[in-house]
Amino acid sequence: MNERYPVIEGAEAFFLKGHSTGILLCHGFLGTPQSVRELGEALGKQGYTVSCPRLPGHGTHYKDLEQFSYDDWFGTVERAYTELRKSCAKVFVIGQSMGGTLSLDLASRHPEIEGIALINPAIDIPQFENFRHQPAHVYVTEDAPDIKKADAVEITYEQAPIKAYQQLLGYMDVVRAKLGEVRCPALCFQSLEDHVVPPSNSDYILSKIRSEHRKKHQLHNSYHIASMDYELDVIVNKSIEWIKRVTVATADAAKNSLYA
Repeated sequence: MNERYPVIEGAEAFFLKGHSTGILLCHGFLGTPQSVRELGEALGKQGYTVSCPRLPGHGTHYKDLEQFSYDDWFGTVERAYTELRKSCAKVFVIGQSMGGTLSLDLASRHPEIEGIALINPAIDIPQFENFRHQPAHVYVTEDAPDIKKADAVEITYEQAPIKAYQQLLGYMDVVRAKLGEVRCPALCFQSLEDHVVPPSNSDYILSKIRSEHRKKHQLHNSYHIASMDYELDVIVNKSIEWIKRVTVATADAAKNSLYA
């Protein structure tokens, strides 16, 4: 299926060519690559190769969302990962909200991923549960993006079809059941005040994945879309520190196994 509407200016996928360590960015439900663009550019300035695909049905018109399933969303992310692997020896994945759900799914299927960083990842959203059994083609009015920073403007939809919410709910069910298959290093950023995804999602995920190295960093001055909020610099700096630490640890482990 093809999208029926043009991409909104600023909502396009982006790719920043750097060195042989790649970072795949995954935006969230109803969002676009614009929501993680500043994060991507900051990482690109450090020399990383950064890829951020646009999920089908996002960044065009809310009616486009009716055409796509979570399999379409995952397929787009997986293809972007495969392309990134062609030019990068190492790939880390950073996902926000449903982008975190996609990152977990990708890591469960691709154990060679060096590590995942999750920003307010979604695995269970009780406030959306009432959408499960409602008519799929009804549209709901969206609240303003959950960002504490007053001057931040996210490209998103003012309406969304219930069908899209049903896809999100179904996808969280699927990924929740396979958290134990995630074994790569994991870093989780958790906004203590999040009006969309309960902060407890992060703790649940970290308790269920089987990663030997997992770490949580709390955000005290950001809401759900933390990549556009007051602590963006914290996310950038902590992510870079973590990527460097994981890279060194992986190299040391490989060296030790070689001489074991």
